Amino acid sequence: MALRSPVPLLACGAVLVAVACSINVDDLAGRACSDDTECPSAYACTAVAADGQRTCEVIYPPSYAEADGGTDAGPVPTYCKDVAPILAASCVSTCHGADTSGSGQSSFRLDYYEPTGNGAPGARAKALRIRVRTSDLKDMPPSGSGVTQPTAEERALVARWVAGGAPFCDSPDAGP
Repeated sequence: MALRSPVPLLACGAVLVAVACSINVDDLAGRACSDDTECPSAYACTAVAADGQRTCEVIYPPSYAEADGGTDAGPVPTYCKDVAPILAASCVSTCHGADTSGSGQSSFRLDYYEPTGNGAPGARAKALRIRVRTSDLKDMPPSGSGVTQPTAEERALVARWVAGGAPFCDSPDAGP
């Protein structure tokens, strides 16, 4: 089952023990395969297409229990206050913003929370992918890219943001 929004993640997380869930990660996911040995580490060969075509998909969550920061980690982070500055420093400058010269990836923008005028999804729609690549796999931004690497604390904060429903500017547990 390929996840595309935070709501299915919550349902998936509830049944994680019984069912493996996957998230499409553009760079490596979608590679045709016949078994797990043909997929990179942290990926599995899964039938995701209606025609039964098997492709490599990252199995989520590779580190679910430790990545959310625990229940005592404080209020749920928000995009505006906590996550946007991390994305701006590590993801947006030449890859996932107006300038995509570093990635050639123009199908989504992380400098916006909601879709842009051209219909490209923003950070909210890509929250699960952001978590997998930033916090679970820790392969974004790529080493040697010249951009600021998030700290372990920032990576955990991003994971908590996604686990908390990826709120925009107000955390659901911030109180009055």
